[in-house]
Amino acid sequence: MIRTKGSLEASISKSLTQWEKDFLGRGSVSVKTDILRDMIIVTLKGVLTPAEYALCQKDEGRLSIKKVRCELVESGRDALGELIQEIVGIEVITLHTDISTKTGERLMVFKLATDLEKTLT
Repeated sequence: MIRTKGSLEASISKSLTQWEKDFLGRGSVSVKTDILRDMIIVTLKGVLTPAEYALCQKDEGRLSIKKVRCELVESGRDALGELIQEIVGIEVITLHTDISTKTGERLMVFKLATDLEKTLT
């Protein structure tokens, strides 16, 4: 089966949305995945709830939300790595993630053992 970059990116986006729903209890509003060399970059929009946005109006709340959201993803780090590895067939070396309390957007960068983009059409 020929794997195209677009179909693989769409598959990753769909799987991450399902992971969010299963693990975190709710999914983001939109997910966009980009494969770049040995990295998979995922942008998740609309990850904060209205209550979290309200808390982010103050520095203490902003730091609290970032900490809790980071810990939630960290607790599912192994499952996320396995999910991505299952889809792309390449070992995930590391995951970097951060959330913007201003835009409600999360970025996830999966660093792979080899260059995935070279293998795609």
